[in-house]
Amino acid sequence: MIDFRYHLVSIVAVFLALAIGIVLGAAELQGPTYNILNHTTAKLQNEYDQTRGQLATAQAQANEGESYAQAVEPAVLRDLLTGQRLLIITEPGAQSSVVSGITAAAADAGASVTGQIALQPEFFATSSTTQDSLNQTNLDVAHSAGISLANSGSYQQQAVQVIASEVLVKSPKSALGQSGSSQTSVSPSASADQASNAQAMLGAYASSGFLNTTGLPATQASLVVVVTPQNVPSDGTADPLAQVLPPLVAELAATSSATVVAGSSAGSGSGSPMAVLRSNNVANQVSTVDDADLASGQSVVIQALAILVAGGKAGSYGFADNGASAVAPTPAPTPSASASVSPTVTPSSSSTKKAKK
Repeated sequence: MIDFRYHLVSIVAVFLALAIGIVLGAAELQGPTYNILNHTTAKLQNEYDQTRGQLATAQAQANEGESYAQAVEPAVLRDLLTGQRLLIITEPGAQSSVVSGITAAAADAGASVTGQIALQPEFFATSSTTQDSLNQTNLDVAHSAGISLANSGSYQQQAVQVIASEVLVKSPKSALGQSGSSQTSVSPSASADQASNAQAMLGAYASSGFLNTTGLPATQASLVVVVTPQNVPSDGTADPLAQVLPPLVAELAATSSATVVAGSSAGSGSGSPMAVLRSNNVANQVSTVDDADLASGQSVVIQALAILVAGGKAGSYGFADNGASAVAPTPAPTPSASASVSPTVTPSSSSTKKAKK
């Protein structure tokens, strides 16, 4: 008869056999398994160290490239835009460092930045209340300034039409008397009246929350740089500003001597305003630079303006992944082909040919 002691001994024997099997199995497999895992870990660590080293090298080279671009910028841009005035317009999300970099580059080229117009999110809002408010502001300002609003287009486009007509001009008034210029002088009183009217117009849009201004954007400029947002939407959807940008830029290009749209390398990918603009016919009227967050890109912004002022074609500059066709203009513009040419003269006229000489 099997008693309790037999059951107890049997159970102990089973667990003892399992323990011995586990120990023996572990001892038998410990060498090969350990060697494989150790080799794999060492290989991954080595690959990680190599990648980290390559990243550090690439970052160091990028920093050296930035330092070099900053060092040579004054020499590269000298006198490209002598006597020109530049207005900077920013969309919501634009980097302040891009604005300050372009401002410094413009100074190196001999141009002055009149000021900045920062379009606010309210300007792009689609609610009926906001749209009605923008429409009413357009009507009031246009009536006061004697401007006939375009019958087609959005209220944003009409607003830019009004703003551009007051703060932009084809001829750079600060460049009066330059060699090769065919501009006419403007009396101080007329200029003061114009600036006062422009300031009142900007104040009307600012009081409604559609824009903010810094500097003296009411002082007429002949060049425009539009700075797009820093990043594209994280969810992969199209940027709501993208569809508005092409018609706005078209209005600016029609009123100025040259218009360039500048963006950051991270904010110019698929779905960004820059990408949409480059796929639009307006890209034939304005130049685009998608790496203006870099010193080299900021220099290209100024070079692109100089080429347009001289009657050259618009270009897409920056990274090929963002749709650019070239890193920078080739050949690079020279002062004799940009600064001395009056933007009011067509490229095919004889006076332009003389100015280029």
